[in-house]
Amino acid sequence: MENSLAAAGSAITLVAYMLVLLGIGVWAARRAGGPEDDFLLGGRSLGPVVAGLAYAASTSSAWVLLGFTGFVAAVGVSALWMIPGILAGYAAVWFALGPWLHRASREGGHLTALDVIAAGAEGVMYRAIKIVAALMILFCFSFYIAAQFQGAGAALADVFGISGTMAVIIGAGVILAYTFLGGFWAVSITDTLQGLSIAAIATILPFAVLASAGGFDGVAAGLVNEAQSITAPFGANAGWSAVGFVFGVSAIGFGALGQPHLMTWVMAARDSKARLQGGAVAIGWGALVYAGMSVVALSARAIAEPGAALGESIVFDAAQELLPGIMPALVYAAILSAIMSTVDSQLLVASAAASHDMGLAKAAPGREVMITRVVIVALCVGAVLLTLFLPATIFGRVLFAWTALGAAFGPVIVARAVGRQMRPAVILAAMITGFALAVYFNQFADAGPGAWKERILPWVAGLAILFGLSRRASASKEASK
Repeated sequence: MENSLAAAGSAITLVAYMLVLLGIGVWAARRAGGPEDDFLLGGRSLGPVVAGLAYAASTSSAWVLLGFTGFVAAVGVSALWMIPGILAGYAAVWFALGPWLHRASREGGHLTALDVIAAGAEGVMYRAIKIVAALMILFCFSFYIAAQFQGAGAALADVFGISGTMAVIIGAGVILAYTFLGGFWAVSITDTLQGLSIAAIATILPFAVLASAGGFDGVAAGLVNEAQSITAPFGANAGWSAVGFVFGVSAIGFGALGQPHLMTWVMAARDSKARLQGGAVAIGWGALVYAGMSVVALSARAIAEPGAALGESIVFDAAQELLPGIMPALVYAAILSAIMSTVDSQLLVASAAASHDMGLAKAAPGREVMITRVVIVALCVGAVLLTLFLPATIFGRVLFAWTALGAAFGPVIVARAVGRQMRPAVILAAMITGFALAVYFNQFADAGPGAWKERILPWVAGLAILFGLSRRASASKEASK
């Protein structure tokens, strides 16, 4: 491929794409050099298309194009239970929690999700909540960002024929550059473009792979030759085991309620109308992309030899074998888009956690944006080292970070949204309990079919603490919010 015209086209396309991103970063830097509100939330002025597409692209990264597709191909039809849970999570964030989150962040002047979580606390407890939560974010995002760098490295190495190490460093460098320069403005514009490119590939590639498999009839015929668990709606599970599997896989979507990098898009929408329309854009995008990549995965499974091991390179392989001309380059660009659209927002949120929430920026009044940029560089370097020296699957890394953060912050956000009046110590206890249980079931215990214990029990424990040790706010307090 390296010596072919397609390879040259792929290289040119990717180089041009990365130059466009850097150009956006330079442009956005002219708007992001002022107050923290601009650098971290874009002045709270995002329209519905930008907010919705940027949110959707930030949720899906290498997760949907590489991790999710590989997971569906390996597990089969039963993996599709994930999709309704994911779309329900989108809806919950924008339409159930969104009105409260949008209003509370503006009225309280909150710049980060942790400002919202710690609202009302004072003194030592306020700092304790912010610091503990910020450490959780930094820990989890190091794995999350490393997974994206891993995917970026795979795409660049395949196109340019360079080593995986060099590919990871180049991909990380481009993402770092435009996030460092432009902050939230750069992230918003680039994520919108990236969301559009992901949607385009999730529309084009499924048709090519499905046609190669002989259409839906060909896919059905090919899957018949696989193990029964591939075509069974509950995999190898039955009875209560099947129930646990469905709940566990579907519950992945509700981790969105506790993702700090996703809440910022709701907070940054310019008004309630933009928030509602942005939610509709995000859900429509999610339905299209996840359906398209499911078709790719099951078609690839049907084409492959029965029992063959299919990994996270399905999209690369399908694009190279089935698409003409420079079309594979567009797929590689879409994969980089998916990766970058998550990494940039995560770098920004994680750096805000360290600089704003942990108080590092207070050491240099008037230079808050500079401190945030320094933290961005440090986090990027740490994630690159983790990528290179502690390899793991993209799916596994993302799912761990997603689940742990969701269990830590999701119950608190839900409790606040429904008007619970909670003492700071209760919030801190719920965060630590949810996070610790998620880590425990991920690393040290049997999480059950569909990992339902890891996805559900930490939430149950956190909500039990919050609702059991709190009371509903009075009508007058609710009205003043």
